[in-house]
Amino acid sequence: MIEITAKLMNGSTFFSNEVIECMVTFSCPAGSANSTTLASNDESQANSDPSENLAWASVQIHCQCSINEKLIAGDKIKKDTKPVAVNTDTTFAPSSSDNGHAVLNSKPKILFCDLKLSPGESKSFVYKETIPSDSPPSYRGQAVKYSYKITIGAQRVNSPIKLLRIPFRVLSLKELPDLAACNDSLEPSSNGPFSETQKESPVELVMQTLQNITARRSPNYYNITNGRGRVVRFCLFKHSYKLGEDIVGTFDFSNATVSCTQVSVTLQSEEHIAEDYKRGKSATTLNSYNKHYIVTSYLCTELMLPIPFHITPDFSTELVTLKWRLHFEFVTAVKPIEFPNAESTYWQAPSTVDVETMVWDLPVHIYPTTIPPNITPLVQNSIVV
Repeated sequence: MIEITAKLMNGSTFFSNEVIECMVTFSCPAGSANSTTLASNDESQANSDPSENLAWASVQIHCQCSINEKLIAGDKIKKDTKPVAVNTDTTFAPSSSDNGHAVLNSKPKILFCDLKLSPGESKSFVYKETIPSDSPPSYRGQAVKYSYKITIGAQRVNSPIKLLRIPFRVLSLKELPDLAACNDSLEPSSNGPFSETQKESPVELVMQTLQNITARRSPNYYNITNGRGRVVRFCLFKHSYKLGEDIVGTFDFSNATVSCTQVSVTLQSEEHIAEDYKRGKSATTLNSYNKHYIVTSYLCTELMLPIPFHITPDFSTELVTLKWRLHFEFVTAVKPIEFPNAESTYWQAPSTVDVETMVWDLPVHIYPTTIPPNITPLVQNSIVV
């Protein structure tokens, strides 16, 4: 037997237009018996040549799209839409057994033909491939799922193909504005006559653009009111964030004319199904993530809502568009509540308060993180052929 082990060499999360590297190792354990040779040759020949043989091995990247038939009309998906970089001139079709349809197939790369290993011997190959810049991100939503895999296929002569799959995550950068629109670097660059110029990779240039967009602070103030008057003045310091950042804001109740007893803020995603593919009237699905509660016992208080690393940033494809928002719920008193002032020495809270709830949504933009993807754990898998 031959054991095939595949390991991602630079983490398990990658940006679009980045090179992914995978080491594939073929090992023949010591003392293994060549059952295939025994079936085709006599016993004396098998004993004289205990080596193992593989006819070929090939590697390919593919992105599979699965849909929820209750939300998306699958029969309306254009059948003539071809996957990115698809190659149909080979019988190696690693995504044929998966649900859904392939939206990306890289060109298969052959690792070897006719590999022969002796007991205790192993041989490694490094597979490199650039993820297309217009690839959709990895995403697991209510209506659509995009999943990426590296598939290694190997075959003995007159035997079925064995497949080994390695999942990985892709963060799309195609939603970022053009470099020309965000070329004002936060740090001054040294362009002196004696400075050495080093050409940056496309991913590094996009990372600089991402840093510029999400680092800008432009405070925006919102006077939130209902039918009875002013509830609060809210300040959000910026609208563009990276994965893993904290959304920070402030609430100012000092000039409020309506008593607010509690505020909750929830980070929510909006999954909008394209008009041509939606089934029924419902075309938007909401998902809630981190939530922050505030009991308004102070005139001024802060909002600090962390953005998880595992969520998917803003993106848009032919089927869906993902957006993000802050969902506010204000619990306000129907009648004003008299709170104690600085001179009061005794105050008793009312036993009952008639309240009503008011909701408000504020859009925000979430982008991929600039943290190097190699902080993610390495992914490794193996099979026996």
